[in-house]
Amino acid sequence: MNAINVERLLAQASERAGGLADFGPGNYREALRVLSDSLALEANLSPQGAHMLEGKLQAQLVNRLVIQDYCRRHPEILQERVEDPLVIVGLPRTGTTLLQRMLATDARFSSAAWWETRYPAPLPGEDVRDPGRRIAAAREEVAQMIQLIPDILAIHPLDAMAADEEFMLMEHSFLCAMDSYANVPAYTCWLAQQDHTEVYACLKTMLQFLQWQKRQRGETSTVPAQRWVLKTPQHLHALEVLFRVFPGAQVVLTHRDPVQTIPSMASMAHTLWKLYADDPDPLAVGRQWSEQMRRGTEHAMAVRDAMPAGRFLDVRFEDTVRDPFGVAQAVYRFAGMPLTEAARAGMWAWMESNPRNQRAAHAYTPERFGLSQAQLERDFAGYRERHVLGSD
Repeated sequence: MNAINVERLLAQASERAGGLADFGPGNYREALRVLSDSLALEANLSPQGAHMLEGKLQAQLVNRLVIQDYCRRHPEILQERVEDPLVIVGLPRTGTTLLQRMLATDARFSSAAWWETRYPAPLPGEDVRDPGRRIAAAREEVAQMIQLIPDILAIHPLDAMAADEEFMLMEHSFLCAMDSYANVPAYTCWLAQQDHTEVYACLKTMLQFLQWQKRQRGETSTVPAQRWVLKTPQHLHALEVLFRVFPGAQVVLTHRDPVQTIPSMASMAHTLWKLYADDPDPLAVGRQWSEQMRRGTEHAMAVRDAMPAGRFLDVRFEDTVRDPFGVAQAVYRFAGMPLTEAARAGMWAWMESNPRNQRAAHAYTPERFGLSQAQLERDFAGYRERHVLGSD
């Protein structure tokens, strides 16, 4: 594919947003140029994939314009309090989705549904109090993804209305792990050298905007939400920045043997690459994600060692699966919140209606992605010794 013309992309976004021109702060132009070159030269995108990714980038630029305009017209948005989220962080495939969605049933936690992370800003002509068009678009998009790659449901319970990762909000900085979608090693290398403060500043503004919208819709009037519950593996790479931008954050670290999680993550990433690329290389997926997660776990352990122990709670995947309510009790104790009978009943109802055994098994082999038990044990030796084999 030809490289995306970044200036034309910006102009088209401005036109779609009714002539708005303020994209907000950040190094988005350079990020888009590096990403565009990497997509053109390395990703082997299909024509459909190239069209989809360019549309995704343009929609994110439109969101930036609209959000910046709302913040200008409603300065109270930036006064919304989001400083103390409870943040679930761990390797992919460690029970983070289960834990977040359990907690999100409690109205005392704010969370972002998939539709909100995909469509955080009102569409043209849409009343901020009625997101019906955005919800409908998200539902249709999820249905299309399931139709194109039905395997996705065995890997991640995709649901437009359920709480999901803030990763898609962070993507609006254009300084985020695009190798989730395509093979872009040059961009990934460039990204590793960047200051991620603006990623988290962008995330904070978007959470404030989502919280303000919830307030306009009256969602916070009955039981006022006390704090956000967030989760994404991407925080492993920048925990110190997370704490700097969200000084009251508490982090729940989820643990599972990388020998099991990394091949599963590689399978998920390869499944997503197939949405956009012609015949993506499974060996490239395995190599890149194994190395990226190795760096992430090592960085997270180093940051943790430099901070007060009380900012972190360790949770093992096996415990989350075996005794989810015991883990929930530990999380609430850590967060300084009582686990009420109403909250427990909400979690139970959610678990009853979302049993794991109703989903197809996730079938894959490590060898397909060039991974082996010996290599993973060696690469993650420090992490495994600390959080898998030994005691914390």
